Amino acid sequence: MCIEVVEGFVGELQDANLEKDLALALTKATQQLGFDHFALTLESPSSLETAPAVLLHDYPDEWARVYVSFDLAGRDPVRRACDKSMVGFSWQKLERLIPLTRGDRQMLAVGRECGIGDGYTVPRFLPGTTRGTCTFAVAPGQELPKPGLFAAEIVGGLALVSALEICGDAGRPAKAVLSDRQRDCLLWSARGKTAAETAIILGISAETVVQHLKMARERYDVHCRQSLILSALYHGLIGFGDIFGWRARTRSIAALLDS
Repeated sequence: MCIEVVEGFVGELQDANLEKDLALALTKATQQLGFDHFALTLESPSSLETAPAVLLHDYPDEWARVYVSFDLAGRDPVRRACDKSMVGFSWQKLERLIPLTRGDRQMLAVGRECGIGDGYTVPRFLPGTTRGTCTFAVAPGQELPKPGLFAAEIVGGLALVSALEICGDAGRPAKAVLSDRQRDCLLWSARGKTAAETAIILGISAETVVQHLKMARERYDVHCRQSLILSALYHGLIGFGDIFGWRARTRSIAALLDS
């Protein structure tokens, strides 16, 4: 079910030309994955102390008013924790990433009073922007849908790429140039293959695959697999169809062989 949600989300992204289109797609995916709310922000280098360059959310109005009225962005512990993690994290694990102050705990308690319980935040450092985050949250008293967390990681990352495209990032850096072999390794990594599996597919050693991916990360100046994939998607080096279209074709072939 979760993969179907991701593939459906990708299809909707291809038609998303406005922020409202992205918001509608996120609303649908949020509900399908078992969450109650979402929030997406993009911050440019010049907007760190001001409003985000992009802000989309369906949080309760009361919490949105409190957050803006009291200028809580600069004191948000979730925001601070994003600087300490390259992968998604639940708010229950905040204290593993940052020390929580009394004010932090009070802020989280006010959020619960306003209708926001636990959350899962996907942080990303992206081309042309300092950082972006996509959060999926549940109502107070509800648990995070564990089966949907992996898909939330993917949906959140893809939503941030789409937001960059929609807002038109004028500060986009020059496109990194990868060799054909580096792109091949990146593509199979994006399809979920390990270095060993990619090595078998391409007829090279696993050590060579690891080295190609390392060089690709260096050329994009990123430090993790997810950011490398998002950078390549953003610059058109690989496409959504290269990843999800291949998976759909693979399942179709498997179904034919089983019939």
